[in-house]
Amino acid sequence: MTPDLFDDAPGARADGPAERAAWLREQLNHHAYLYYVLDAPEIPDAEYDRLFQELQAIEAAHPELLTPDSPTQRVIGKVLDGLTPVKHALPMLSIRTETDTTAGGAQAFDARVRRELGLDADAPPVEYCAELKFDGLAINLRYEDGVLVQATTRGDGETGEDVTQNVRTIGQIPLRLRGKAPPLIEIRGEVYMRRDDFERLNARQRERGEKTFINPRNTAAGAIRQLDPKGLADKKLSFYAYGLGVTEGWDAPATHSATLDAIAAFGVPVNDLRAVVHGAQGLVAYHERIAKLRDQLPFDIDGVVYKVNRIDLQKQLGFVTREPRWAVAHKYPAQEEMTRLNGIEVQVGRTGKLTPVAKLEPVFVGGTTVSNATLHNLFELRRKGVRVGDTVIVRRAGDVIPEVVGRVPGPRNDYVPNFRMPRHCPVCGSDVRREKGSVEHRCTGGLFCAAQRKQALLHYASRRAMDIEGLGEKLVDQLVDGGLVRTLPDLYRLDVAQLAALDRMGEKSAANLVAALGKSKDTTLPRFLYALGIRHVGETTAKDLARHFGTLERVMDASVEQLLEVNDVGPVVAQSIRTFFEQEHNREVVQQLREAGVHWSESDGQADAAPKPLAGKTLVLTGTLPNLTRDQARELIEAAGGTVAGSVSKKTDYVVAGAEAGSKLAKAQELGVPVLDEAGLQQLLQGAG
Repeated sequence: MTPDLFDDAPGARADGPAERAAWLREQLNHHAYLYYVLDAPEIPDAEYDRLFQELQAIEAAHPELLTPDSPTQRVIGKVLDGLTPVKHALPMLSIRTETDTTAGGAQAFDARVRRELGLDADAPPVEYCAELKFDGLAINLRYEDGVLVQATTRGDGETGEDVTQNVRTIGQIPLRLRGKAPPLIEIRGEVYMRRDDFERLNARQRERGEKTFINPRNTAAGAIRQLDPKGLADKKLSFYAYGLGVTEGWDAPATHSATLDAIAAFGVPVNDLRAVVHGAQGLVAYHERIAKLRDQLPFDIDGVVYKVNRIDLQKQLGFVTREPRWAVAHKYPAQEEMTRLNGIEVQVGRTGKLTPVAKLEPVFVGGTTVSNATLHNLFELRRKGVRVGDTVIVRRAGDVIPEVVGRVPGPRNDYVPNFRMPRHCPVCGSDVRREKGSVEHRCTGGLFCAAQRKQALLHYASRRAMDIEGLGEKLVDQLVDGGLVRTLPDLYRLDVAQLAALDRMGEKSAANLVAALGKSKDTTLPRFLYALGIRHVGETTAKDLARHFGTLERVMDASVEQLLEVNDVGPVVAQSIRTFFEQEHNREVVQQLREAGVHWSESDGQADAAPKPLAGKTLVLTGTLPNLTRDQARELIEAAGGTVAGSVSKKTDYVVAGAEAGSKLAKAQELGVPVLDEAGLQQLLQGAG
């Protein structure tokens, strides 16, 4: 058995099972608190599991030692026939919602409180406790002598449902309170699901081919009320406390904020973003601060809650129509709403990806009016089962693009057909293809497609492609939007006068760009292949293609079978290259680029047939060379058949060192690897040495 981490603790090596079981329960509860509440575990998961299994074994051998607060009692039990109604000892009343989601909502609440308390304008500001309004399911936890004996839902406020068995599976909720607990205390809070746990759950559902869940709130609420606890562990629910129900034998604190501190001291999670503020100004500032943090939180909230902090003032204010006068929920604009799906259109993105877009009956959600929302791809659309005419749920959170998350069940027109992805690009008419194993449909238009024009130009001009200095994103926007450039060859038709007339482009900048365009015409075949932006063809693959086929024509005419003979080219890459060059408009663009003067040195026949001075050699570059940049040196080495590595090893043939060479030079000297300067490299490239 693994040595115990707590050998020196009382009970750690006890002979008696009762004392050992008590010690194990104490340790397991302590480490569960560190893990779930403080997020600061002190022992590895494996050690926790070992202690847990030991306690299970003792309790199995001695059933009389089993206690309700034992960590082993979190284990899922039997399927329930139904949820048992439970009348609340103290009603779980709802809080009034302030409909004004602006600063005016906080100001109106403060004005009402001051009026009810009879405070004049000169009276000091009222002290409030401000908290997050969690988007989950309200739960009442009943502890007797510190042990959790019952958990109930809010229900109608008077009567809830017994969900004790399910709540026991939530690791954050202690089965026994820490410290000296009162004879009776009811702690109230919200069961919720973190966004990352929700995403993981839906990912598992998709892997299993099962229906996904719409949102974390509904998932958490449904999980707590399910009759069969099986699968609850997959849903991984969380909990935050926000108040109390009935208590006995306990001197309650004088303020709500101190009450939350006391609950936290019992080992029950309380969110750290609560704050004590003063007056309307403090409420408004808190509302605005949380609004900025809302999208960064790991869980959903739909607002904040303000409560008069002093308990005596809460009692003085009392209730009206079963709502407390001393508290209010101040919401933010809803992030989910229902609306009608009027149609589905297809958009083509900068990289050629086709995305179905929902055309919606305009709806105010997430602080703005939304009439379009993404449906992501054909498979997501079909999984969600939405059709034109359906009532759907649309979600918009912060700056995230609005999306349709699901369909609201109800009658539909069965004559409305399922959506089909078009076979031809709606922008350029090129074939639409989907690669095997991918969920994305893409336009094959490439260089010809207007939707992909800007991205194609930026890639073509990039440093490792044609290296056109000065051709950046803002200039490309002007060139395309102004109609000066429609295809890549149009770049080489630009003159100084046209460019100088653009924003932020004087005569000198225009002349420099024209010169850079002229310089780019003298290139290499690998750079040109990479610059074309063929999907899945990066720098290395472009070099392998050039080395294997030797000429552009051979690459363009190669079959899938021939492409598969190239080093590291698999079926997906081969098909992508073949598809690109099958499109006549792509071949036309290539021809026009060559007619514009783009050229390189090509060998006749297979490039690999000619011996190369650095074939099979591995070189490492370090320091600054006097005449060559790092990229230029790399290109020369690779053109000569060599490979450039990032680190020095026994397999390194040469290290090329320039000024301020660092640890790579020292490593080479240590291993006895030959070290060259730039002149030595040039000799190697020429076949000497």
